[in-house]
Amino acid sequence: MGTETNYLCHSRPCNAPVITGSKDLQIVNITLRILFRPVASQLPHIFTSIGEDYDERVLLPITTKILKSVVAHFDAGELITQRELVSRQVNDDLTERAATFGFILDYVFLTHLTFRKEFTEAMEAKKVAQQEAERARYVVEKSEQQKKAAIMSAEGDSKAAELITNSLATAGDSLIELCELEAVEDIVYQLLLSEHHLPASRAVHAPPAAPVRAHPACISTGQLGHSSDDS
Repeated sequence: MGTETNYLCHSRPCNAPVITGSKDLQIVNITLRILFRPVASQLPHIFTSIGEDYDERVLLPITTKILKSVVAHFDAGELITQRELVSRQVNDDLTERAATFGFILDYVFLTHLTFRKEFTEAMEAKKVAQQEAERARYVVEKSEQQKKAAIMSAEGDSKAAELITNSLATAGDSLIELCELEAVEDIVYQLLLSEHHLPASRAVHAPPAAPVRAHPACISTGQLGHSSDDS
């Protein structure tokens, strides 16, 4: 009577920690998480040729070899910034290699990737230096923008003064009379508003006039309208 053997075909997890070197010779601690299962039809051959501990005897060694091979093609900075690419490359290479032994990989992903303390501190110092350089560049650019704004403002004031001078030279007394009329109209308008909001018994007492809105040319020539003493 033959012996009956039961084979497990469901997925099982496996963690593969590896210490290896990057392209720029930095020491890397890297761990790969794998969910694997055997091809059901190849289980008898796997058990007879490899044994029941086939994952430790085959899967872990080929995982270590492929991890070292892939990591060696990237420098330390690329391993950090292109982690998804590294993980995908490991997945493709390991899946192809495991298939030759009758294994199916359902999940392959890098769960841990670190460097030596000295390298990590150097990377952090470099990042801080870059941030300080960016901050200094921002301060310089802000100062330059403020200088440009001040120059533009001065040029605008100079142009305005030139236009007023030209207007006075062209219009002469007519422009001054126009400014005086505008000032008088503004005073009358303010008085009317004040009387409209006061009780009838106090309407005869007009409050002081509000500040006069004068034409820019009048400001330049000193003509801000006549006071009550000039009337």
